[in-house]
Order: sequence, then C-alpha cells, then structure tokens
Amino acid sequence: MYLERIALVLEIIGQKGRATVADICAPSDLPKPTAYRLVQELVTSGLLETPARGVFAIGARLKRITLSDYSDAALLEVIAPVLSSAADEHGAAFFLSRLRSHWVEIIHVATPQTGVSYLHPGLGKRPIHACSCAKAIAAVAPDLLTHDELRGQLKRYTDHTITKREDLESELETVRAQGYAECVEELERGISSVATGLAPKGSGATLSIGATASVRVFTPAVRSKLGQTLIAMSHDLSKVLGWDEGDIERKSA
Repeated sequence: MYLERIALVLEIIGQKGRATVADICAPSDLPKPTAYRLVQELVTSGLLETPARGVFAIGARLKRITLSDYSDAALLEVIAPVLSSAADEHGAAFFLSRLRSHWVEIIHVATPQTGVSYLHPGLGKRPIHACSCAKAIAAVAPDLLTHDELRGQLKRYTDHTITKREDLESELETVRAQGYAECVEELERGISSVATGLAPKGSGATLSIGATASVRVFTPAVRSKLGQTLIAMSHDLSKVLGWDEGDIERKSA
C-alpha cells in the first residue's frame, strides 16, 4: 500500500509537471495529511523538488534514474578502450567515475601496458571535496554540496585538503572556468590527479574521466596540458554516446 501511494504521487506529478498537495489529493483520494507526508519524504530523498512554495516537481535524483541511458557495462564498451589507449600514450592510470546518489565512485581504471611505473587510484567512493573526479562532477551538480556530509567542517586528509565550504565553492568555480578539476596532494601526500566531466548536463554530467600520477610526474604544466587532453577526449566520447552536441560546444566555449 505504501509503495503504491508513492508510485501514485510520482505518477501524478510526473504527468502534471508541477503539482500542489491539493492537485495530488483530487485524483488520488489520498487524505491531505497523508499526501503532504509523502511529498515531504520524497523531497528529502531527492525524488521530488520544490520549485516554488507548496509546489512539487520531479527531482534531480529521479531524473538521473529515469534518464540514465547507459549501464556501467554499456558505458565501458565505449569508454574503456579510449582510456586504455590514453593510459599507454601517457604512461599513467586513467579512470572513469560515476555519480551514485550523493557520492562519486571510480568504476573503472585503465593502466598502461608499456612497462612504465604507474600509480593505481583504486576503485570505489571518492570524497566530493578531495578528489578531481568528484570535483569535476560536483562543478555541474551543485545539489551535491547540500548533502549532510558537507555540512560544517569537511574531513581533512592532508595539509592540502579543502576543509571549508566557501573554499570548495571557489574551487568549483575554477573547475567550471578551466573545464577540468585538479587534486594535488589533497587526498594523499605525493599523489595528484586531473579529471573532467563528459558533459555539462544530462547523463554526461554524472560521469567524469581522469588520470592520476605522482606530483613529480604530474607537474603543473603537465596537469594543464592533460586537462586539455581530457576535455578533447570528453567531447569525442560524448559525440559517440549521442549526447547533446550543443551542450558539448558550450563547455569548450
């Protein structure tokens, strides 16, 4: 019964585009207190949002779920070979990351097959404030900064970690301006990385590609050059994946 009511509320709002509690109650016969409680729970979970007071619309989280055109496996069919070639060319590990609810996860790593020494970033969850792959996504997904983990003091990993929200917001402005994110000894001493999102909105905004190496290898000049390389790679991948070319062009403007 509870899940059926949730589905009914989402269906009504999805069909109307925007709806009030009264709009929901009229066709559903739900009591007003029940409808109000359900929409508040859905707003808290990110499945609904409130574009105006007392008005509810489909939220960003539900849009990401319903508009996710590609599974991890399908994405890797296209992206993994490109990352593998880049890893061999640059002699460093390249990775693909994806937004999962309120966090970013590295889901694939390509390592060089050329016999050079490299650093492996590992798979799994990454902090929004201390990893380039997460910053690249957070720069185009500001709702991530409202999550409970970012309230108050941010966790310090090294002396270089951003620990204040205003500093993180400034950092994300820089990411948006230059088109790529950097992490220089913010998560672990001696380690640096560079990453960029695949598109500024839509499915591509939930994905980022990047590379990692020691700070000795990834000097500022190398990171700058690699940032431009990653942007070009993201444009090519976005076109292959069929995402909006207009959005891609705006990213490079």
